[in-house]
Amino acid sequence: MLTIIIPYYKISFFEEALQSLANQTDERFKVYIGDDASPENPSEIVAKYKDQLDLVYHRFETNLGGTSLVQQWERCIALSGDGEWMMILGDDDVLSSNCISEFYTNLPEINEVNCNVVRFSTEIIDEQSKSTSIRYIHPKIEKATDFFYRRFTNKTRSSLSEYIFKRSAYKKYGFYDYNLAWYADDRAWLEFSEFKNIYTINTAIVRFRLSNENISRNNYKTKEKEAVQLQFFKFIVSKALMKFKRDQQKHFMLHYEQLIYKNKKVSFSFWFFLLGCFIKFFYFIEALKFTRRVFIYLKK
Repeated sequence: MLTIIIPYYKISFFEEALQSLANQTDERFKVYIGDDASPENPSEIVAKYKDQLDLVYHRFETNLGGTSLVQQWERCIALSGDGEWMMILGDDDVLSSNCISEFYTNLPEINEVNCNVVRFSTEIIDEQSKSTSIRYIHPKIEKATDFFYRRFTNKTRSSLSEYIFKRSAYKKYGFYDYNLAWYADDRAWLEFSEFKNIYTINTAIVRFRLSNENISRNNYKTKEKEAVQLQFFKFIVSKALMKFKRDQQKHFMLHYEQLIYKNKKVSFSFWFFLLGCFIKFFYFIEALKFTRRVFIYLKK
């Protein structure tokens, strides 16, 4: 049975999230709600759906998401038993009524092609639950690296709620504990899929809510997000670059270089590291250009 985990903190749209689960045409799922010591008590809403959903609610005594959102996800997952497939649903996101049924309809093929990560098509919605974006669809089967590159080049989007993933992949890799959980899901889909294929269900929709309460909103903790971006792309360049296509590799190295300048982190070790990367992947002319750019930067 599919396990749906909701790390709860905000009440504003929480009932809409639960109602979208109650509306599912296929009931083969169980819901686990982990309340992060929220000041907004959801007990009345939870009680309302006790008879409509197979639901477990647990309130943690201390707030953890304020210091590590990833660790809050992890303790919510720990509540959830041993179901083979999991989804982490934001407390303000909603599913179309056929998400679960479409997952089970496609499950034989998902298993046949041996995918650890599944995603739905998505839309962005606002505080009034109105769509503010196109509907994002994807190739049915796509390499995780190609998908991330499309996201990197702003040709698509991604968020935690739209994915279903195998518990075994989570146990093997876990979510990397980046500040604000920024890029934690991006890294997870690369690692959980083992840089192989992601399976897409375009016949159902996850609606991701972008509101003034959302971490993803513009101008919220910008410096912290920039610091994580640097950390994440250091991982891409140092640990995962060989998984990507040649033209993609170059773009990631150049992007990492610009992040270093932006964050004022230029050092000898940075120059030596990235120079080695350019040479390793046979970008000899780019290595010379890079060295020149570093010297020009240091002279300013």
